Amino acid sequence: MARPRNFDEGRALDAAMRTFWEKGYEATSTQDLCDATGLGRSSIYNTFKSKHDLFERALAHYIETMTADQLAILEDTGRSAAERIRALLDVVVDGETEHRAGGRSLGCLTVNTTVELAGRDPRAAELLQRDLARRLAALRAVLEEGRRDGSITSPRDSGALARFVNAAMGGMRISSQAGADRATLESIADVTMDALTG
Repeated sequence: MARPRNFDEGRALDAAMRTFWEKGYEATSTQDLCDATGLGRSSIYNTFKSKHDLFERALAHYIETMTADQLAILEDTGRSAAERIRALLDVVVDGETEHRAGGRSLGCLTVNTTVELAGRDPRAAELLQRDLARRLAALRAVLEEGRRDGSITSPRDSGALARFVNAAMGGMRISSQAGADRATLESIADVTMDALTG
């Protein structure tokens, strides 16, 4: 089947990303991708080469979008460092409770991919590792600012705290996939903030 004249590669990539996010890499069939993008098999393979190539591009697209949103929150110098961390946790709570199907959320494509593929897919692992390093560096920088502005009072190393906040966010997403409600996620965010400021 020939590629449609008004083919929009960005829109197709976004549709594929949402399909992988919902179903996971292994459970997403080529037909699922055709249905989501509105493209025929030949158009998908001519444009994206393979299911795996399309997945890598979809994951990179997700990472760039989500990380840019997170970095914008962390770089908002109009707030104290603690307020920025709390705002980031609140975005996770909001996202996990707004996008639910059957009482469960889709979670985070990076977390889902870490669980499903990182141990056996070197290219996905590399994308995930680069993204993790970028997010941890941003968190560490904000936590160090918090030490200077007095809003972060934990005596622990800022690198360890950055990994803790990142793990709390991942745990919130997994808990939401398991059916945790908004109040549960908010309590995890509260305890995370207590660990940073208590």
